[in-house]
Amino acid sequence: MAEFKNPNQPGAPQGNNQSLIVMMLVLVSVFFFAQYWKTKHNPPLANPNATQSQAASAPASAPADSAPQAVSLSGAPAAAAVPAVVATAETTTIVENELYRITFSNKGAQVTSWILKAYKDNNGKPLDIVHSDAARQFGYPLSLYTYDAGLTKNLNGAMFVASATGQVASPTSVTFTYANGEYKATKTFSFDETYLLHADVEVTRNGTPLRTLVAWPGGFGDMSKPQDYATTQIDTSTNGKEEHIAFKKVSGGDTLNGPFDWAGVSDPYFGAIFLPDNAQSATIATLHNQIKVDKAVLKSDQGKGTVDVPLLGVAAGDLSGRTQTKIYVGPKAANILKNIHAANPAVTLEPLLDFGFFGIIGKLLFYSLQFVHAHIVANWGWSIVIVTFAINAIILPLRIKTMQSGLKMQRIQPQMDAIKAKYKNLKVTDPKRNEMNAEIMELQKREGVNMFGGCIPTLIQLPLLFAFLGMLPKVVELRQAHWFWLNDLSAADPYHILPILMIVSQFLVQFYTPSPGVDPQQQKMMAFMMPAFSGYITWTYASGLALYWAVGNLIGIAQQAVMNRTALGRETRELAAKRARRKAGQPAVIQGKTNRR
Repeated sequence: MAEFKNPNQPGAPQGNNQSLIVMMLVLVSVFFFAQYWKTKHNPPLANPNATQSQAASAPASAPADSAPQAVSLSGAPAAAAVPAVVATAETTTIVENELYRITFSNKGAQVTSWILKAYKDNNGKPLDIVHSDAARQFGYPLSLYTYDAGLTKNLNGAMFVASATGQVASPTSVTFTYANGEYKATKTFSFDETYLLHADVEVTRNGTPLRTLVAWPGGFGDMSKPQDYATTQIDTSTNGKEEHIAFKKVSGGDTLNGPFDWAGVSDPYFGAIFLPDNAQSATIATLHNQIKVDKAVLKSDQGKGTVDVPLLGVAAGDLSGRTQTKIYVGPKAANILKNIHAANPAVTLEPLLDFGFFGIIGKLLFYSLQFVHAHIVANWGWSIVIVTFAINAIILPLRIKTMQSGLKMQRIQPQMDAIKAKYKNLKVTDPKRNEMNAEIMELQKREGVNMFGGCIPTLIQLPLLFAFLGMLPKVVELRQAHWFWLNDLSAADPYHILPILMIVSQFLVQFYTPSPGVDPQQQKMMAFMMPAFSGYITWTYASGLALYWAVGNLIGIAQQAVMNRTALGRETRELAAKRARRKAGQPAVIQGKTNRR
C-alpha cells in the first residue's frame, strides 16, 4: 500500500507521541468516569417497606360485563355502611384547553385518551400520550392502585357517577363517585390553562380511609423505537435533590416513602409527574412490567413477530390514605418545566430535563440554541449551524496557539532526535530511559515548548461533543424539527448524507492538520480510525449531532487552510520538509507535491 503522509508533516519523527497518547487517555478516561458517575448517581431503588414491596402490581380493570363487588381485605363480606352510588351506563367526560384534550371514562374514572395538541405522533396525527396497548394490559392513566389486587381490579372496573359528562372547557373540576355499600371511592380532578391538573382521591372502607394511590401505569404514546422504552426512567426529587433511575434498576411493586417534592415517570421527551401537596407524607410505588410489541411497529425493526420491551410506571399517594397531588403531564421543555413548582415553591420541575454527566455544558449549549432560534433564525437546524460557527470562532485563537506550539516543536526536533539517539540501544524497560525523558522535558521547558499544546483544541471540543451527545436526544424542541431533507433532527439522517459528509470531512481534518512529533504510522492510523469512529457514531444517532460535527469539521478545514498559508504555516511546512530531506531515500511532501533530494 502506498505510504500516506500529511502534507503539513512530511517525515514526522518516530517516538514522540505524547500528545496523541494524552488525547486518547483523556478520551478513555472520560468514558470510564462517565460510567462511574452514572452508576453512583443512579443507585438501584431501595425497598424501605418490605411488606408493601411484595404487593403485586394490580391489573388494569375488570371486564366490561363484571359488576364490582364489595371485597374485604380479610376476605370476609363486609356490612353495608354507605349508600350505593353506581352509574347505570358507561359515559365519557372530555376536558379541553388550548394545550390538551383529555377523555375520561366513568368506568374506573380513568383516562382513555390524552391528546397533546402542540405535538404530533410519528404519523403526523395529534399525539395521544396514552400508550393504548400498555393501558389495556396494565391500567389506564389516573387509575387506582391499592395493595389488594382484587380490590384494585374492582375499583378500576367500577361504574363511577360523573359530576359532568360530555365536553367541558377548562378551567373546571370534575368529580367521580362510586360506592357499593362497604367501599366508597371519590376522585376529583381540577384543571386550569396549563399542563397541570390537581387530583384529590380517597377510598374508604366503612368510613375508614384505605391507602390508595393514583397511577400512571406505564409508557407514553410516542414510543416507536426500542430505545424509547429503554430510555424510560423513574424521576424523583427529595428535598430539592433529584434522581433519575434507569429501567434496569427499577423493581415493580416497590414502595418508597417520602419526602418527595415530585416523582413520576418520563421518556426523553415527555413526563407524567406527581407533585404531592404534602411532600413529607408522600409515597410512591414503582411499576415495572414487560410488554410485547410487534416488530413491524418498531421503526428500527421491520421483522415479523414480537419483542419484549420494558414498561415503567409510577403510582403516587399519601400515608394518610387520601391522595392530594398536582399532576404534570406534558413535554420536558425547559421553558415550561422551570415554571412548574412543587409544594415547596423553591423546587421546580426543571431538573426533570437531565442532560447527563456534561449536563451543565449541555444546558448552556441548549440555551444558546434556544436564543438563536428565538432571536436570529426560527429553524433549529440553522440554529445548530450558527452556534457551531460561534464555537469555532471562540476556539480559533487556541488553534493558532496549537500551530505555534507545533512550530516550536519542529524547531527543537533535531535536538530531540539527538537525545533519543544517545539512548537508542537501551531496552524499553531500562531505567536509564527515564534520563532520556528527563532530558527531553528539560529541553522543551528551556525552549518554551508545551508538549500538550497540540491537545488543547481537542480537549476543549471533547466536552462540547459529549454535551451534544447527551443533550440532542432529550430536547423535545428538536423532536420532528425540519432542516432541508431532515424531518427530525433528534433522529438519524434517513439518507446518511450527513454521516458520509462527516467521514469525509473528518478525514480531511486529520490530513490537513499539522501533527508535529507524532509517529507517522500512528498518524496514518488515526487518519482512518477517527473518520470511521465518527461515522459509526453519527450513522444511527441524532442527525443534529452529525450536523454540528460535520459543520465544525468544514469550518476547521477552512481555518487550517488559511493558517497553512500564513508565515507561521509556511515555516512549519519548510521545517518539516527540511527534516524529511535529511532522511536519505525518503520523499518530502509539500502542498501535495513530492520533492526529492
